[in-house]
Amino acid sequence: MTAPLTPEAIEKLARKRAGAKLGWYMHAVLYVVVNLIVFSMSRYGFGNRPWSVYPLLGWGLGLALHGVSVFVLGTGSGLRERMVQKERERLLRQRDGN
Repeated sequence: MTAPLTPEAIEKLARKRAGAKLGWYMHAVLYVVVNLIVFSMSRYGFGNRPWSVYPLLGWGLGLALHGVSVFVLGTGSGLRERMVQKERERLLRQRDGN
């Protein structure tokens, strides 16, 4: 069982998580804007070949993984917290010589 968080720790964690979410939203907006431009270039500027699907899919995968890391693994109650807790316990055992 972990110790309750202090108000300062809660504030720091809340700011970190809010910053991560804001970073993802900015990433998503940039993805949409840039891919609209790239799509327009592939459709109207450089012939009628749909080459823009490749950067769209590649960057889309990166955006999806970024979203998973922020909204799934970074929520504080999931896999990431369990992994952190296990590492903390392992390090404490190492320090104490057990």
